[in-house]
Order: sequence, then C-alpha cells, then structure tokens
Amino acid sequence: MDEVWKREEIQSPCVKLCVVHPEARICVGCFRSIDEIASWSRLTPAERKAIIADLPTRAGTLSKRRGGRMARLGGKD
Repeated sequence: MDEVWKREEIQSPCVKLCVVHPEARICVGCFRSIDEIASWSRLTPAERKAIIADLPTRAGTLSKRRGGRMARLGGKD
C-alpha cells in the first residue's frame, strides 16, 4: 500500500466556527487561544491532548454577554 495513506493526521478540536472573542482572546468554536491555534501543528501529541482535555473548562469564560442592546440603552445585562 502507498505510504502516503498510512500517515497520521494531527488531531484538532476545530469545529470550523473560527471567531476569536475580542476580550477572552480564545476561539468561540473550539476554545483554544490564539497562541495554541498558531502553534498547533508544532505541538507534540501529548501537548495537544492536554490542551484538548482542558477545553471544556474554558467554555464558561464566554458565557457572559458582552453587552448588546441592553448595554447601549444603559440597562443591565
């Protein structure tokens, strides 16, 4: 069999919803930081696994709304 088909792909938590939260500086889709995303292909499998294990704990950091209509009107969120 051709060797190209035996390669291992890099595991990634990307869900193709790539939007960086302006304050938290993490992706709202996968919860990785900008630095983690940029260095992902150079990380070891163990480093990637550790980050992936930590991602669920980061979801709560984005739960607070940034303002929206109520903030513009001077009301509470």
